[in-house]
Formats: sequence, structure tokens, C-alpha cells
Amino acid sequence: MNLPLTLTIDIMLVLVLVTVAFWLPQLNMYAEKNNPYECGFDPMGSARLPFSMKFFLVAITFLLFDLEIALLLPLPWASQSNSLKITVTMALMLIIILALGLVYEWSQKGLEWEE
Repeated sequence: MNLPLTLTIDIMLVLVLVTVAFWLPQLNMYAEKNNPYECGFDPMGSARLPFSMKFFLVAITFLLFDLEIALLLPLPWASQSNSLKITVTMALMLIIILALGLVYEWSQKGLEWEE
């Protein structure tokens, strides 16, 4: 008895929320909201705007250190294994390689936003 009642209430709640989310933004229409681009670019200008490589470098740096976190995340569980020395050595080697990459990027002024 509880499952059908819960499913009915959930479906009704979802339908009400979807309806409100669909109709509420249409009540307050203005020129900027009707514009197809809401990102700050001129929609009538050229589509071939030059793209700064600094954005690309920041994204690659973020992915690199995000990957580091993802690779080091299982380390506490791996410390329970029989070969603790190998696990710690491999983790330290990964951290050293990424730290050397950070030092190299910093020395090449890849982290500076100004040209």
C-alpha cells in the first residue's frame, strides 16, 4: 500500500515542478532572454573569434591535478595491502612527477594569465 501511494505522490510532485519550471520563465520575457546567446558574445558578429590559449592551458592544468586526486584517492585502501612499501613508492613517484611538471610549467610562465 505504501509503494503505490509514494509513487503517486512522487509523480504528482514531479509533474507540478516540471510545469512550474516550464511556465514560470515565460511570464517575464525581455529582449536579452529571447536572445539565442546568453554568454556575453555578440550573436550577430563573426563566429570565428580568436580563442585564447590561456583558457586551454588552465583547463589542461585542472585536468592534470584532478587526475592526480583521482589516482591518489584509493591510496588509503591500498595501504592495507601486503606490499605497503611498493604502494607508497608508486604514490610518491606519481606526486614527484606531477610536482616536477608543475615546477616546469611555473618556470615557463604557463600559470601567469597576463601576456
